[in-house]
Amino acid sequence: MNNNTLTLVGAFLAFAGVLATAVVAFVGKRGELSLSGLNSLTDQLQEERLSMKQELADKKQELVDKSAELTAALAQESARRATAEAENARLRGIIVQLGGNPG
Repeated sequence: MNNNTLTLVGAFLAFAGVLATAVVAFVGKRGELSLSGLNSLTDQLQEERLSMKQELADKKQELVDKSAELTAALAQESARRATAEAENARLRGIIVQLGGNPG
């Protein structure tokens, strides 16, 4: 082998080394970008999860508030009905005292 052939073989080997390095760098950068994208997606999902948890807590509090309102309204209605029944009983007693039939 002469010097030109050895130089040519050396140049091809150097070129192959540079090409391999470039390929490794390219693949590594793609992996880095993929991980960066995955981290970004994970962050977005965590933010969405926190937002949904807060929304659920708000809805639960709203339900508790509505339940309290309904309980209060039911208590008022029950008291009104008890008052009406007591008044009916009083009036029936008066009807009986006057000699009438309350039925």
